[in-house]
Amino acid sequence: MTRVLIAAPSPVVRAGLETLVGNHPEFEIAGAFPDLGGAEAVRADVVLLAAAGFDALIGSGLEAPVVLLASGEPAPPLTHEAFAAGVRAVLGPGASAQEIVASMEAVAAGLAVMDPRELEPLLAVSAAPPAPSGNHAEVLALTAREREVLRMMADGDANKEIAWKLAISENTVKFHVASILAKLGATSRAEAVGIGLRRGLVPL
Repeated sequence: MTRVLIAAPSPVVRAGLETLVGNHPEFEIAGAFPDLGGAEAVRADVVLLAAAGFDALIGSGLEAPVVLLASGEPAPPLTHEAFAAGVRAVLGPGASAQEIVASMEAVAAGLAVMDPRELEPLLAVSAAPPAPSGNHAEVLALTAREREVLRMMADGDANKEIAWKLAISENTVKFHVASILAKLGATSRAEAVGIGLRRGLVPL
């Protein structure tokens, strides 16, 4: 039996997830909370977490793999930061009950779930011929949205401003920024912008 911990601030979403988990013969509810506060004391095999609680996941001490559920917008990418925090699947607001169940089964088995659209830039990099300058792989590695966010970072926009301009949540912007830093090998926003300028990702 797979024990599932549910964390979602919305009582309606939480109740829906409890029903979904409770109706599945292979799952049992380890606990359902509005956030991750105190959740580390609960033994669970899988965590179903609303995207709004991602920040609390960092340093939470949870060891179970996480299925992150986005709401009201496209799912954020599965970044290095998210993966390091235990996220093994990211599902968008249109995810069906079957997709949620399949994701829980996959991460419980030690697998990761990725949106096929997130694979495109990775496959493009692996298929591209080596570039002497080392620039083309990085250009292909960044998605169109990530390049857009990088340009806004170069303009000095904070996460909140980027979120407002792109009509997405600030949490999703954080995912994009983390992914940009990881793909460019940067340790700060300023360094990422500098690399972007040198590689032609940011117009002068």
